[in-house]
Amino acid sequence: MNTKRLEVFLPLIGVAGLVAIWSGATFLKLVDPVLLPSPASTFDAFWKGMDGRLGFDFAKTVYRTAMATVIAAVIAIPLGIVLGASERVYRSLEFVIDFFRSTPASAMFPLFLVLFGVGDETKISVAAFGAILVILFNVAYGVMNARKTRLLAAKVMGASRLRVLFDVMLLESLPQTFVGLRNGVSLALVIIVVAEMFIGSQDGLGHSVFEAQQLFDMPRMYAAIFAAGALGYGLNLLFLLIERRFVHWSGK
Repeated sequence: MNTKRLEVFLPLIGVAGLVAIWSGATFLKLVDPVLLPSPASTFDAFWKGMDGRLGFDFAKTVYRTAMATVIAAVIAIPLGIVLGASERVYRSLEFVIDFFRSTPASAMFPLFLVLFGVGDETKISVAAFGAILVILFNVAYGVMNARKTRLLAAKVMGASRLRVLFDVMLLESLPQTFVGLRNGVSLALVIIVVAEMFIGSQDGLGHSVFEAQQLFDMPRMYAAIFAAGALGYGLNLLFLLIERRFVHWSGK
């Protein structure tokens, strides 16, 4: 029992080690203190910033990432189910899906700027575009690999094709769908932060990092990077918790 309790604190060892190395590097001045501030000054900038401008930028990035992920999920999940239900249809579109999935989303910025102009619409739409392809691929893969025994049982019991599609295939594909959602939200966050840096943004964590770097305010820059990392970790953890709550039967 004691061993299990201790295992809960194992992840903290890596955090403590990182802070110790960081503190040692700044104390011994192995790196220019201007370029690498101490952990204390960085965390102080983070703590104070979350009550002010950094907190506002954090909220804006959360909003944009959430909107992009919701739009991507609403579009990609139904399409993924339909495509996955017909292997021939999916194979005929597989090259197109993989091609755009492999295309860096940053290369699409000029196109979305032409379509939507400078604003939240561009940032959200290009992030949603990138997330859609990731989620779509995973949902379709999950549907195509649905266990045949459950599909046959539903058909034998007289279930219609529509009910088989949504009541059986949808549930069977949920574990893989959540993999797509986790990857999709992570990709959406990356695209949003990059877009906030370079697409005429006046707020957001990407803008905060870029502005602090331009002003050489290193504690604030590291604080914004830390906030972006914490957000990405938190979103991934949130989807994991939801998955464990609603897809607890996965693999059974």
